[in-house]
Amino acid sequence: MAVVSPSCHCRSGAFWHNLFRLQCILSLLLVAVSTPPEDPVKCASGNTNCTVTNSYGAFPDRSTCRAANVAYPTNEAELVSIVAAATRAQRKMRVVTRFGHSIPKLACTDGKDGLLISTKFLNRTLKADPAALTLTVESGVSLRQLIGEAAKAGMALPYAPYWWGLTVGGLMGTGAHGSSLWGKGSAIHDYVTEIQMVSPGSADEGFVRVRVLNESTLNEFNAAKVSLGVLGVISQVTFKLQPMFKRSLTYVMKNDSDFGDQAMTFGKKHEFADLLWYPTQGKVVYRIDDRVPSNTSGNGLYDFLPFRSQLSAALAIIRSTEETQEALRDANGKCIGAKLITSTLFASAYGLTSNGVIFTGYPVVGNQSRMMSSGTCLDSLQDGMITACAWDSRIKGEFFHQTTFSIPLTRVKDFINDVKALLKIEPKSLCGLELYYGFLMRYVTASPAYLGKEVEALDFDLTYYRSKDPLTPRLFEDYIEEIEQMALFKYNALPHWGKNRNVAFDGVIKKYKNAPDFLRVKEKYDPSGLFSSEWTNQILGLKGNVTIVKESCALEGLCICSEDIHCAPKKGYFCQSGKVYKEARVCARASDTRRVEL
Repeated sequence: MAVVSPSCHCRSGAFWHNLFRLQCILSLLLVAVSTPPEDPVKCASGNTNCTVTNSYGAFPDRSTCRAANVAYPTNEAELVSIVAAATRAQRKMRVVTRFGHSIPKLACTDGKDGLLISTKFLNRTLKADPAALTLTVESGVSLRQLIGEAAKAGMALPYAPYWWGLTVGGLMGTGAHGSSLWGKGSAIHDYVTEIQMVSPGSADEGFVRVRVLNESTLNEFNAAKVSLGVLGVISQVTFKLQPMFKRSLTYVMKNDSDFGDQAMTFGKKHEFADLLWYPTQGKVVYRIDDRVPSNTSGNGLYDFLPFRSQLSAALAIIRSTEETQEALRDANGKCIGAKLITSTLFASAYGLTSNGVIFTGYPVVGNQSRMMSSGTCLDSLQDGMITACAWDSRIKGEFFHQTTFSIPLTRVKDFINDVKALLKIEPKSLCGLELYYGFLMRYVTASPAYLGKEVEALDFDLTYYRSKDPLTPRLFEDYIEEIEQMALFKYNALPHWGKNRNVAFDGVIKKYKNAPDFLRVKEKYDPSGLFSSEWTNQILGLKGNVTIVKESCALEGLCICSEDIHCAPKKGYFCQSGKVYKEARVCARASDTRRVEL
């Protein structure tokens, strides 16, 4: 999600325009030379005395998670031995992945004496069966590998997330999804036919047990499909695939006057539909995306521009500009930048090419394997940090919050209208969101997974600026906080397990009707809670609460303010009621009652 935010305080607006264009052009040329991300686990000595973080370099509470050591099994036999030894010693364990893209603290063990089990080298394809349309892989296989291995055998995963730097185990652990209301929906776990799980065992079992889960063990299978890592380590997964097919994709931009009605029906008209909403600009980009006959001409490729490598120097300038805009409360600069980014991405077809090289016009037709996911900033060589993924924490690049939730489709129109009503109060309040791709909206369906989606819904993905200083409030943060609370509490939205700030998970387990069934399976698989942590106990409602009440806690989404001290009163931010959703409690700047005209 590479962004640029030109400031109106610069002498030359053309400078920023040309910088952004240059960055995009260089992105097209540098897709294979970006510095790849580092391992999220770092150890002081060999594989001992370790810390773990995520790919963004910070958890929501900015804490440091520690473990005594990390293990890197290379096959299932080694994994079984590792789990058995740790169970015998009653050690806490958590699974970590190659890139660590979960924002919450799912990778953290308790205390300093735990064991991290990395799936980095559990990355093999075990069996491809084109006749049965199945593919079995180890849990450390990346989505990119999965798509590629399936394509080699003439098969395709029907739906998947847009970012391919996720592992199969990570996808399963957090309920990751693409966008579709068709078939079984867009959640990747609903196309799994078998899971192999390595969990703690009794002394009679050698302190470890390996279970094979499928439709014949339906209760446990539905628990394991979205497991949060608390049932053990997924070692193998078998997917039910489809014969390779082609898609035809066209982006269309329209005004948002009838968007509430369109959002409720658009996903039923097009199999791979999604939506990009830019409410400040009154625009929506509709993704018209459907299957076409396999003999349809076209070899299109979707290499999403913000997922390509970016020049580190350009990213530093962009970040500095946004920091300056925040310090100067430069809403105009953010709005100008948002319009520039929106128009540039749309004009560049978001990275679509008709033949892998150039974009010649819509529709773009290509194989599913070339159209569904991307992330070429990961597929790269070392270049001394000249280029990197835009959010790489080793450089001065993007640093953001993500708020992601699914609202029942039947209530989407009302939610959209509430957001529009909020925007009327301050038309520039959401320009900051539009610097980060606006509202990305993807369709999801009800899943049999106990911790999967409950009903047909529209998933809203909001990405926005995060200060390096946790005590510094954000420009118009009260508007995003009100949207967040409105979605979660008024519309009973489900948060994405692998994204979000702490407040999104407050009481979340009560929203899942099958939560008791999941917890029974958890108790059966790991009665001592060796794979559980303080964080998983909190989100599962077993012990403690996800909120952290302290000075300025609401600025980072660690709490919902109830007192001014939870905001930043010395900087003019006080705890106030919401403007449209009156039950919300948000950190608002005292002088923001005035309206700033566009």
